[in-house]
Amino acid sequence: MRMRGTDRRKGVLFDVDGTLIDSAYIHTLAWWHAFRQSGYDVPMARIHRCVGMGGARLVDTLLPDSRNKDEVDEAVLSAHSGVFGTYWPSLRPLDGARDLVVQCSESGLAVALASSARQQDLTALRTALSADSFIHAATSANDAENSKPEPDILVAALKAVGVEASEAVYVGDAVWDVMAANALGMPTIALTCGGTSEAELLSVGAAEVYAGPRELLENLGSSAIGKLLAA
Repeated sequence: MRMRGTDRRKGVLFDVDGTLIDSAYIHTLAWWHAFRQSGYDVPMARIHRCVGMGGARLVDTLLPDSRNKDEVDEAVLSAHSGVFGTYWPSLRPLDGARDLVVQCSESGLAVALASSARQQDLTALRTALSADSFIHAATSANDAENSKPEPDILVAALKAVGVEASEAVYVGDAVWDVMAANALGMPTIALTCGGTSEAELLSVGAAEVYAGPRELLENLGSSAIGKLLAA
C-alpha cells in the first residue's frame, strides 16, 4: 500500500480497472486466454461478469470444483498476469478520469485508489492515469485477505487515508464494487463504462449511475460526492 500523509476528514475511493482505466475488456480477454491455456473454454460473457473480483475468487467462481485447485489455479493466475502484462503499454484512462481525480483532490477530499489489482499491474494503471500527485493512498491485492464483493480492500483504503466509511463515497463500475461498499454502508457512484448496465448496478444498490468519469465530473456538484462536500 502506498500512501502519503493527509488530514482530510472526508474522502472518495476509486476502483481503477473499468472505472478510471479502460481495461475491463482487456482483463476479460486475458482471463479467456489464461483459461484456454489450462484447457478450459470459458465464454467471455461469463468472464466479464466476474471481472472486478479478485483473481483467485474469479477463478474459483468460473472453474469446476473437480479441478486440481492448487495446480490449475496457479497456472491460470500466472497466465493471466503474463497476458495482461503485454497490454500495459496500451492502457489508457477513460475520458475525464484524470480530471475527476484532480477535481476531487483539489476540492479537499482525500483520494484513494481501492484496487485489488496485483501491485505490478496497479503501477502500470497508475502510470496510465498520470495523477499520482492527487492520490493520497492506493491499495493492491496485498492489502486484503478477501477480495470484492467482501469490503476488505475498501477498509484498507479508508484506513490508509484516515477516513470513516460514513464520510466517504466509492466510485466503481462492477456489481462487486457496489456490494463491497454496501457492506460498509458507504454509497457507491457506479459507472457503466466497465460494461455493466445501469439497471443491474442500480439493482444491487448503487446510489447513482453515470456513463463514465466525464459525465460524473460534469455533474459533480449534484452527485453523492458533491453532497459529501456540502455536508
